[in-house]
Amino acid sequence: MKALYKTGPHPGLELVDRPEPEPGPHEVKIRVHTTGICGTDLHILDWDHWAASMVTSPMIPGHEFYGEVVAVGDMIHDVEVGELVSGEGHIVCGMCRNCRAGRRQLCIRTISIGVQRDGAFAEYVVIPQENVWSHTREGGHAVSPELGAIFDPFGNAVHTALKFGVVGEDVLITGAGPIGLMAAAVVRHAGARYVAITDVSPERLALAERMGVDLALNVSTTPVNRAEELLHLREGFDVGLEMSGHPSALPEMITVMNHGGKIAILGLPSEPIDMDWSLVVTQMLTLQGIYGREMFETWNAMSSMLQTSEWLLDAVTSVVTDRLPASQWEAGFAAAKSATSGKVVLDWTRL
Repeated sequence: MKALYKTGPHPGLELVDRPEPEPGPHEVKIRVHTTGICGTDLHILDWDHWAASMVTSPMIPGHEFYGEVVAVGDMIHDVEVGELVSGEGHIVCGMCRNCRAGRRQLCIRTISIGVQRDGAFAEYVVIPQENVWSHTREGGHAVSPELGAIFDPFGNAVHTALKFGVVGEDVLITGAGPIGLMAAAVVRHAGARYVAITDVSPERLALAERMGVDLALNVSTTPVNRAEELLHLREGFDVGLEMSGHPSALPEMITVMNHGGKIAILGLPSEPIDMDWSLVVTQMLTLQGIYGREMFETWNAMSSMLQTSEWLLDAVTSVVTDRLPASQWEAGFAAAKSATSGKVVLDWTRL
């Protein structure tokens, strides 16, 4: 099969021939149709400090995907050949305290598809049965190959956006990348009053406006505290979603939060953050880290919301701005790295 391969601990990827994987007794083999390019994949391409510390090479990266089940292991009982599926990218141990208590997203031994084991930048991928999310079984017949490829990051957006109640609340989102854009659509769908989003990319802020945000603020020219004035807020934002990972985003967000405000943090900073902790204490703010999705309540919420809202389905699908044949992966990675477009998807049915 054709696959994008990280041949060793160095920058770069190569499109090569690799042996087709075969499923073990509890595993499922999937013919990949589409894969999304994630920030994690850019780290792996560049082989930066994070990649060198986290990635097992040689390996096939890629953890956002959609495809068709073509084979199942001998012990499989809930997945059938022919089902159209996406996959939960985190594989958990099932035996640590959190796993046994049903909190699998908190597993202390989590490994990731496309990071510590072969992933989905390939014509075929093998994953455990419990990591399969079947659109066929969950009634997601309207899920396109593009949308199916981004169910994993859509889950990040949903997990972050719904961590705190947003009905009637004023929400600030820092970072209008694909996950921030999807989070904006989710909080709008869930009943937020005002939704503001910040970024430095005019193209992405234009995408945010099409998501129905009330304010898309370019913080390269306008300070974030202007958002309060422009929306006529008297007491600051109630909920913050930090999606950018930029070292200045969280400290600036804290300054515009209402007392008792709640902040969900998904963005991974590339360097330490220096902020005024006295504001966190005296304004009694709640800061909550988010990593991945709740398994599998987030997935249930994702499918349910998309089935009941045509507007949300269209909004989330519109985040995909580029679909390229997998053979044009270099152009796809360049587009993703430019940070001026939405989500980039590679098509493994066109090589």
